[in-house]
Amino acid sequence: MGNKRKAAAARRVSRVLIANRGEIAVRVIRACHVLDIPAVAVYSEADRRSLHVQHADEAVCIGPPAPLQSYLNMDAIIEAARTTGADAIHPGYGFLSENADFAERVEREGLTFIGPPSSAIRAMGSKIGSRAIMKKAGVPIVPGTDTGTNDPAAIVAAVKSMDLPVFIKASAGGGGKGLRLVTERSQIEAAARAAIGEAKSAFGDDTVYVEKMIERPRHVEFQVLADAHGNIVHLFERECSIQRRHQKVLEETPSSALTPELRRRMGEAAVAAARAVGYVNAGTVEFMVDAAGNFYFLEMNTRIQVEHPITECTTGIYLVQWQLRIANGEPLAFAQKDLIQRGHAIECRIYAEDETRHFMPSCGVISYLYEPSGPGIRNDSGVYEGWEVTPHYDPILSKLVAFGEDRDTTRRRMLRALNEYVVHGVSTSIDLHRRILRHPAFIAGDVATTFFDDHPEVLEPASADIPDEAFIAAALADGLNVGRGVAGNGGVSPQPSLWQRLGAWEIGGAR
Repeated sequence: MGNKRKAAAARRVSRVLIANRGEIAVRVIRACHVLDIPAVAVYSEADRRSLHVQHADEAVCIGPPAPLQSYLNMDAIIEAARTTGADAIHPGYGFLSENADFAERVEREGLTFIGPPSSAIRAMGSKIGSRAIMKKAGVPIVPGTDTGTNDPAAIVAAVKSMDLPVFIKASAGGGGKGLRLVTERSQIEAAARAAIGEAKSAFGDDTVYVEKMIERPRHVEFQVLADAHGNIVHLFERECSIQRRHQKVLEETPSSALTPELRRRMGEAAVAAARAVGYVNAGTVEFMVDAAGNFYFLEMNTRIQVEHPITECTTGIYLVQWQLRIANGEPLAFAQKDLIQRGHAIECRIYAEDETRHFMPSCGVISYLYEPSGPGIRNDSGVYEGWEVTPHYDPILSKLVAFGEDRDTTRRRMLRALNEYVVHGVSTSIDLHRRILRHPAFIAGDVATTFFDDHPEVLEPASADIPDEAFIAAALADGLNVGRGVAGNGGVSPQPSLWQRLGAWEIGGAR
């Protein structure tokens, strides 16, 4: 490990290729430009007009829209780096970001992988393997089996030896695939076979294991940064308990569940976890926290997280820039004692999805877009007016972040920003976030991963009694550009159209 750290510290990054798309690619490009590093974008044929392509210094088409032929095509990405003279690759999140084979390939090609060593990705890629490593490092783990199997009979026997409820989990992957909850003895065999089959289909690995279910847990993760010189710090926690279908919807920091003492112990455990696998660069250690304040290791995300902006807002440490600086061989410029949390931050993931159709992705051209701004608002976006949301990729439009001096100020600020956010042409999750932020349980900080199960009314779309004549009048006015702006110096100011006003009518008392 010492020789690897010395080699990493000796490298100098001069040109970065971003092996991703959308808002995270834009975010990385901006970080490169702050550090005066040229940025190379790659794109599929469907993304030719995308925002990250427009922001980059150079862009290379790497294939058709299908991810397997473009953003998951290792050969095409490596070739793009070679032809553009890029000496480093930033994987973003998703796609190849946690693929140990890709990281190893980048290393073998003599390029810098802006992320952890492939050995750390591989160690944390197996839930069973990572549990063993954490147990040895003294990090608390959820009670369960220490080995995995693809034998339904072995799983049945393991479950029968434990108190219910339990989860049967895939060792590889995540996102809820290969996951089955068992609450009754009669469910065991069917759940075992279903988990094994889904794990094989989703990840090519049918190994599963059994883990005790923690009742109404909170999902709390700790951000870590590690340089190539042996320095590791944590940058405190993010509360990620608001989830739908095992996918995060809204995140915030600090967590209302953590006392200073619990925060200290969890932070130390996160640093121990990173050190146990020889971690370098940015990563996230995820924990479950029960009602009694006990915490358990869940997994480690060996990449930058979607929700990293809220940590940047409350610590003043710009994580993506530090990813680049660490890859450049720089030591961390701060120690744990130098880091503090200031204020509160909330992130809402704005998706193009139709809540009237069970949150199915909503595709189409964004015909009008008005993004919120003002004090304490940040919007990391990958789209623009006229951009087409296609069915090929994750339908995230942006990450809307509010930050302020305390939680309620931040919550109110986020509501104001959501009320300003106008998107036409596709359906979005904006109104869902309004309902979450107004719910008494959220206001009280009483959240768990079961939030939507506990409060199913939050998932119900708001009904609106709007006469058909109003839609017809708005459509005619929009076509004639009535109310779209007021002429002045420099052109037309972004005044709300009648469609926007109709949206305000639809959400009733939101303003």
